[in-house]
Amino acid sequence: MPADPTISPAGVRAPHGAQVFEVTWADGQVHRYPHRILRGFCPCAACQGHSGKVRFLAPPNLELRHLGQVGNYALALTWGDGHDAGIYSFRFLRRLGDLLEAHGAEGLEALGELPRT
Repeated sequence: MPADPTISPAGVRAPHGAQVFEVTWADGQVHRYPHRILRGFCPCAACQGHSGKVRFLAPPNLELRHLGQVGNYALALTWGDGHDAGIYSFRFLRRLGDLLEAHGAEGLEALGELPRT
């Protein structure tokens, strides 16, 4: 895991059938991510291209089927429609969680796009 506790997950919860994914960070912060936000802001190149801002795209499927760790820096999510190209870096998840906390899910969706980090 990364040394920075703000981007080091201490725990991840993604209960089967739930519509919310939860990350507890090593610094004690807990973020809850509605599946609509996670899938809508999928960072993969197929959804976002290779440059520019990360846009919210209305998600076609919100069932989270699989969660896997990618090295020591990210999580890979597989959705019910088979989409599995999104690699969600811990840095991206932390930033998304902070924005959710500041704006709420509806507010974040209304922003429509996020700057790339």
